[in-house]
Amino acid sequence: MSPPDLPQRARVVVIGGGIIGCSVAYHLAHMGEKDVVVLERDRLTSGTTWHAAGLMVCFGSTSETSTEMRLYTRDLYSRLEAETGQSTGFAPIGFIEVAADRDRLEEYRRVSAFNRHCGVDVHEISAREVKELFPLARTDDILAGFYVKEDGRVNPVDVTMALAKGARMQGARVIEGVPVTGVTTRRGAVTGVDTAYGHIEAEVVVNCAGMWARQLAARAGVNAPLQSAEHYYLITDTIPGLSSQWPVLEDPGSYGYFREEGGGLMIGLFEPVCAPWKVEGVPEDFSFGTLPPDWDRMGPYLEQAMSRVPVSVDTGVKLFFCGPESFTPDLAPVVGEAPELKNYFVAAGLNSIGILTGGGLGRVLAHWILTGRPDVDVTYMNIDRLHRYQSNPEYRATRTVESLGMVYRCHYPTRSLLTARGAKTSAFHDRLAARGAYFRDVSGWEGADWYAPQVDRQPDGQLVPPDPGPLSWGRQAWFPHWAAEHRAAREGVVIMDMSFMAKFLVQGRDAARLLETLSANRVAAKPGRITYTQWLNEDGKLEADLTVIKFDDERFMVVASDTAHRHVETWMRRHIAADAHVFVTDVTSGYAQLNVQGPRSRELLSAVTSRDMSNAGFPFRSVAEIDIGYARVICVRITYLGELGYELYIPTEQATHVYDRVVAAGEPLGLRHAGLKALASLRMEKAYRDYGHDIDNTDTVLEAGLGFAVRLKKKGGFIGRDAVLAQKQQGPLRKQLVQILVEDPEPMMFHAELVLRDGVVLGYIRAASYGHTLGGAVGLAMIEAEVPIDQAFLDAGTWEVEIADRRYPARASLAPLYDPTMTRVKA
Repeated sequence: MSPPDLPQRARVVVIGGGIIGCSVAYHLAHMGEKDVVVLERDRLTSGTTWHAAGLMVCFGSTSETSTEMRLYTRDLYSRLEAETGQSTGFAPIGFIEVAADRDRLEEYRRVSAFNRHCGVDVHEISAREVKELFPLARTDDILAGFYVKEDGRVNPVDVTMALAKGARMQGARVIEGVPVTGVTTRRGAVTGVDTAYGHIEAEVVVNCAGMWARQLAARAGVNAPLQSAEHYYLITDTIPGLSSQWPVLEDPGSYGYFREEGGGLMIGLFEPVCAPWKVEGVPEDFSFGTLPPDWDRMGPYLEQAMSRVPVSVDTGVKLFFCGPESFTPDLAPVVGEAPELKNYFVAAGLNSIGILTGGGLGRVLAHWILTGRPDVDVTYMNIDRLHRYQSNPEYRATRTVESLGMVYRCHYPTRSLLTARGAKTSAFHDRLAARGAYFRDVSGWEGADWYAPQVDRQPDGQLVPPDPGPLSWGRQAWFPHWAAEHRAAREGVVIMDMSFMAKFLVQGRDAARLLETLSANRVAAKPGRITYTQWLNEDGKLEADLTVIKFDDERFMVVASDTAHRHVETWMRRHIAADAHVFVTDVTSGYAQLNVQGPRSRELLSAVTSRDMSNAGFPFRSVAEIDIGYARVICVRITYLGELGYELYIPTEQATHVYDRVVAAGEPLGLRHAGLKALASLRMEKAYRDYGHDIDNTDTVLEAGLGFAVRLKKKGGFIGRDAVLAQKQQGPLRKQLVQILVEDPEPMMFHAELVLRDGVVLGYIRAASYGHTLGGAVGLAMIEAEVPIDQAFLDAGTWEVEIADRRYPARASLAPLYDPTMTRVKA
């Protein structure tokens, strides 16, 4: 057989001919980029696409991005045949999600309200109606079903072929039988791909290699931590009366989904404890492959699933299929430009939703490649959220056992993953554990979430971890402990371990110039000051929300959240000019961070240092190196809680020494340890923003309510200045972030609850907590109106929040509802 005819160069090379790779190529070509080549090592769909179950479901996500990608995908699959002449097998037979317990019912009512807002026509139906739509289902225990008439199924192979044909029709090339062996690079950017048949020059490379994506990325020094796991479905013999027109039925409580297949019933499974496959690496020659099913391990899960459709128990088995599918550490996709290598994009790790989001993801990535920026919120799935240690074999093997099972668990907002824990601990960890800390995963760090008032030990002296009690959508067992920590911060003094915050030293002759170019605020004025600022892109939209400390003219420290760690570092490094004298050093591990916050924090610090901590001697936003015991500590007067407070950056080797001194001095003052639950509720009362949660890359700095931190007239300008100025000149905003307080003290808000003014939905809660001081659930919502949004507009309306199936009266405010004049912060 003659070798394939490869082009010498292409603008974009897409690696992988599954659903994602073909979708990326299709959308690039449709957006005008004709010079696209797709390279498939074997034949199209030969990895995992060919054995996908083919569900096309829009219901289920509280991510606006994911929901919009699903809706776009469904629409694309419905019209591809008319465009290409190639069938996709799309059948809008409908979809039903059932809830057989109260917590699932609560979750799906919350989800369905949000999905309706996003355009999914979902209806809550009774158990009787579920039975009418899927007569073979057992419905005696079902509390409700959630029905989307327009959803259904597709044929994964056919839809991939349609996308590939559509890409070819627009000028792209799709070449099978060409394994990619690696990429070539120059000065930190990709320059082409090497294949078994030669080299292709390229400006952009897109890794859509599915379960091989991690291995392929690693050859280029790119981190893409995903892991294959066994994934199962069973197909029964023919069942009389079963119709191909019945909707897809999904029952996560029974671990299964059900639909007709060839006259029999397909029963798909997501077991709570899964089995990783080929942790050492997926074989390069594995194509259209299956795995031997583990009947013993899967038996109990299969029995539970079959109980939802009892006739399946007595029906013969035509096929018990097991094939590999890749999953990620946090069950979100791995998408975006690699922080390690410019113009190297990854789109992989779809966690079993590759078919139902494939069209939308291809559109998002194509737009990102061609414009340099995504046009949807990508903070939750951006590849730069992930860290290199997550690619370790032991980490992948351990975490994957849990992550696949998370697909069908009830998605409680306070759930924390339990596997692969202890990967990163702060210097304070053991001392906090001895104080009753309950830890949760914070970007891999062990973060103290709340503290139990009593610490128990086993007879041998070992600590007994606090019992969080059962998960729920309401107030959990630790709610009173959280409330007490919150009150202590408002009334006395607390300490918090914030060592997980990302910290970078930025040094050199041109350090100030770099940071002023990146920062919308003035960050390089006086030494010994900290400045809150945003980093923007050319559209005036947010890339980062952080603080910059100026020690002197050539030495700064940038402090960002844990989730923004690699994004901030990459943004800095990619904006350093070739001839600039700037050095960026990640010192996150070098400094433990202990925050001392509350009205008595000054009193506490005055007791442990010789430094003058008075308001005159150490005013708000001051930075200085102070003495505490035998240690030298960077002390910053700043707060994320809305009170007088300080952040201590302590050399890690002196961290426990400083901690012990602070705790000893604080005991006479009633010092209390506070966790991340208190951090969330305190900052939310003050309406402090959190990038990646309540603000993201789709928001302008003005819409986010952060115009006070922008210096439009500063010398030299900054990235995004022109866009900010242009938006400002357009007049009052009709889209703004607003603080919402529920007036009833009982309900809880978390995320995605709808916000209504005079009965009309204007937006949804992006992030929320419980305001123990304000007396109710409080959150931040981005709202849009047809008229300018100011406080008069807010006051003139009647506001409500829809939580599950009820609406509650609420208040809306542009200014923080707690201490709007900053009196307490600057005390």
